[in-house]
Amino acid sequence: MKIVVEITREPLQARGVTAAESATGAVVEFAGVVRGEENGAPIAALDYEAYEPMARAEMERLAQELSADYPCHRMEVAHRIGRVPAGEVSILVRIEAKHRAEAFGMLSAFMDRLKRDVPIWKKISP
Repeated sequence: MKIVVEITREPLQARGVTAAESATGAVVEFAGVVRGEENGAPIAALDYEAYEPMARAEMERLAQELSADYPCHRMEVAHRIGRVPAGEVSILVRIEAKHRAEAFGMLSAFMDRLKRDVPIWKKISP
């Protein structure tokens, strides 16, 4: 599986479905958006910090590990750091697979593990 991981301070935008390799039957794209409230209180933004080399390596490792259960062709992950205003994308994940079950399974498992295992922290900005 081809894995591409990026950590950036630049805004992220979904690409939508573009050309994929011929064996691809499913393309899943997920955008995690900063909500304008947290625990019922309004917020302006989230501030993300990361230990970048370790965060990038851990995301690559997780994707590779999960590919044993969810065989996919390609996975792209872009995570923002720094201040991300409410309404903007903080993480973008795009997965190409032969079938939708693998793509959706990979996405769900990856996001669960990312939140638990990857050294990226967020702080609320009211």
